[in-house]
Amino acid sequence: MFETLFIGFIFISVGGFVAIFILSQLFFTVQQQHVAILQTLGKFSRTCGAGLHFKIPLIESVAGRVSLRVEQLDTMVDTKTKDNVFTKVRVSVQYFIEPSKVFDAFYRLENPHQQISSFVFDSVRAQVPGLSLDALFERKDDIAVQLKTDLDETMSGFGFSIYRALITDIEPDQKVRDAMNEINAQHRLKLATIEKAEGAKFQVVKAAEAEAEGKKLQGIGIAEQRKAIIDGLRESVEKLQSEIHGVNANEVMMLVLMTQYFDTMKDVAAHSKTNTLFIPNSATATGDLMQEMRMAFMQAHEATKATKATNDAGKEVS
Repeated sequence: MFETLFIGFIFISVGGFVAIFILSQLFFTVQQQHVAILQTLGKFSRTCGAGLHFKIPLIESVAGRVSLRVEQLDTMVDTKTKDNVFTKVRVSVQYFIEPSKVFDAFYRLENPHQQISSFVFDSVRAQVPGLSLDALFERKDDIAVQLKTDLDETMSGFGFSIYRALITDIEPDQKVRDAMNEINAQHRLKLATIEKAEGAKFQVVKAAEAEAEGKKLQGIGIAEQRKAIIDGLRESVEKLQSEIHGVNANEVMMLVLMTQYFDTMKDVAAHSKTNTLFIPNSATATGDLMQEMRMAFMQAHEATKATKATNDAGKEVS
């Protein structure tokens, strides 16, 4: 009795496991943005999109699943420029599988990533050697456009569509980068030196202009001062002549000059910190000074008369 029950339990357990296995083989699910590839006895039969699906156990099998999302493949290409600079070009290719060409994408390529990388190497190495390093940096977008065009033409037959191709980085050899940085630093230093020299030149020019303007104004001031002194002397002479009869202009001028001389001495004595030039100021010295002034006036008067006589004689002869 016990053995019968045990055998029955075994048959029921095996039957349960078989039923569960068969049910698990009857149904399967596919995630969103994915496609399942079904084969019947090893031969492609159909594709299944997202959702719950039915298949014949032991007859049909899921050979694989393909993602329809946009994927990115990063590749580093070692190449040489036209000016013999070895550099690394980092390329990012964004691609996706076209839903209508899932069969080609799954069956025709053994390793899509490796084969796309090979086409990237071929396209980049066909373009970069014809450009200098500077031109490579300037035209990296043009290279990316041409790369996308080349990949589209090649990969469309395998069910892949290229969304975008990007040149994300260009890495020349370290020595070349150091040299480029040094050139850039020297160029900026040269510009800084030029700007500094221009600034110094501007300061010198402005200082010279200011000095010239100051001297001009100083000259105008001196001229105005002298004019005022002459006008004052003229008024003093005319006033003394009008009030004191019998006094000539030379005597009045000497008196005015002596008065200014003593006013100057008084002003010097009133300022203790004034830089002073001492001149003789005794009674004898004062008399000598007046005599020298008198002689100077007389000589000037005689010179004026002689010049006038010479001019008059020249006029008569003519």
